[in-house]
This record gives sequence, structure tokens and C-alpha cells, in this order.
Amino acid sequence: MILVMKSFILLLLIAKSLSNTSEDGVKYANKCEVCKILAIELEGRLLETGKTSEYLELGYSIDQPKKKKEYKKSELRLVESLDGLCERILQYNIHKERTDSTRFAKGMSQTFQTLHGLVNKGVKVELGIPYELWDKPSVEITNMKTQCEDLLETYESDIEEWYFNDQTNSLLNYLCEDRALKNSDVSCLNDAPTKGDTRRLKQEL
Repeated sequence: MILVMKSFILLLLIAKSLSNTSEDGVKYANKCEVCKILAIELEGRLLETGKTSEYLELGYSIDQPKKKKEYKKSELRLVESLDGLCERILQYNIHKERTDSTRFAKGMSQTFQTLHGLVNKGVKVELGIPYELWDKPSVEITNMKTQCEDLLETYESDIEEWYFNDQTNSLLNYLCEDRALKNSDVSCLNDAPTKGDTRRLKQEL
């Protein structure tokens, strides 16, 4: 009986965390959150591709030696880093137990970890969606991916300018604070990741 009551109370708390101010419980990412995730993912991707010390051979002339260019400073590296960048957002989940921009993070949310734990213990949990869809990207995540693609298209030239000329400045400042979000709310840029998110990011990089 005690276990049933605890499970019931836990489900009520989870239901509250899954609720939102909107009628359908969906709160889409704002422009600040989208730009923040885009910047974090691109800088992370550049860290991945920047580990090599390879050189590219450029030029097609038979009579002249081919020019060599460091891959880390090449246009090819930028193109490869941007390719599929917004697809990486589909690795994120919505963490509705959080209220700031860290609600968008990789890894299973605490809420769904709890729900899966209840199911594994034999507790019947009804969320209004099939169990096999619990871990699929939510509508908030797929919407953020679309917003990322739009933002990337709009500010592609600014990203190129930053990549070739101003990487000493963080992309969060250069792209988000100084351009995409100029004269807009930039408060989400100051939201610190949780310890788990920080540790996971270091492992991924």
C-alpha cells in the first residue's frame, strides 16, 4: 500500500513537471535558446575536427607545386563542421523539471528516468503517448532543429566571418549576443549547465 501511495504521489509530481503554461504543455525554444545551442554545438564540432594536424594540398597545375593549407584553418573544416550541425539537436531531450535554457540538454531527463524506473517495477504509467515513443525527439526538439536551420541560413556569412577572422571571441558572444540577439533578451546565455551536462560535454569532446 505504501509503495502504491508513493508511486501515485510521484506520478502527480511528474505530471506537474510535464505540465506547462500553454494548453498543450508545449513550450518551444526561444531565439536565445536556439542560438545558444547552435553556438555550443558548432564550437564543439570545431573542437572535434580541430584535433588533426593534417595539411590540404591545393591547386591543379602540373608545372607548379601544390599549395599546402593547414586543415584547421581551411574552409573545408568549416563546411564539414556545419554539415548536419542542426541534426545534432535531435540528440537533445526536453528536461521539463528545469525552467531555464538548460531544459534543452543531451541525455534522458530526470523525469523520464523516473518514469522508466516505474515501468520497470511494474507500475502502469499513462502519459497519453505510446511507450515506444517516449524516447523519440519531442515536438520541442524537432521544432528547435527547424529553428536552428533557419538561424544558420540567416547568419551563415557571420559564422564564416567569425571562423576566419575572430575565433578569439566566443561564438556565443559574436553570433548570439552581438548579432542574432542584438537588442533582444540574452538572459539564457548566462544559464550555467548542470554538473552532469558539463561532464558529458567534456566526455563528448
